[in-house]
Amino acid sequence: MPNIWPELMLSAINLENEKLLIHPFRPEDLRRFEVLTKDIFDILSDEQTLKFIPGKRLKSLGEAELFLQTSIVNYHSGRNYLHFITHKELNKVIGMIDLISPEVAKEHYKMDHYPFFLEFYLGSYASGCNIMTQILPQFVDNLVLQGIAKIGAVVRRENIAARIVLEKTNFKYKASFDPVQDLYEKTS
Repeated sequence: MPNIWPELMLSAINLENEKLLIHPFRPEDLRRFEVLTKDIFDILSDEQTLKFIPGKRLKSLGEAELFLQTSIVNYHSGRNYLHFITHKELNKVIGMIDLISPEVAKEHYKMDHYPFFLEFYLGSYASGCNIMTQILPQFVDNLVLQGIAKIGAVVRRENIAARIVLEKTNFKYKASFDPVQDLYEKTS
């Protein structure tokens, strides 16, 4: 019988600065479920956001709702850990950080080793504001403190902004991942 429980269960990461709150789905978010669904749809249907991640496109609010529901279940089963980047003044999700477990990576990729994989998305209205440069290092430091020794990220080669963010977070180029993407890794 397969083990359904993850080997490592992460504690929720909650970070805050004067403008932003980084958090997983919280009990109080149940009252905002429709608003969160709309915020997610706005991000993952935005042409500029999807320029380098076209496979993440959501085509309807129904798909966004399913994405959110699945993310909540996956978070609590240790498959992946979705965190929201909420603009406090607007009370709006402007981006997301998703940590994908090695078990899920094994389902999708053929590799020699499987780190946790980090993905991050910002709505185009929030890009160019150095948001990820500010928060990703703190987020990754929190992961390291929780015992995650290896973290990977796959980035399209022409996505210079994402590469810069990763490099400023001490990720190093590891290898070519496929014909259009490279693998970056951070090891503690």
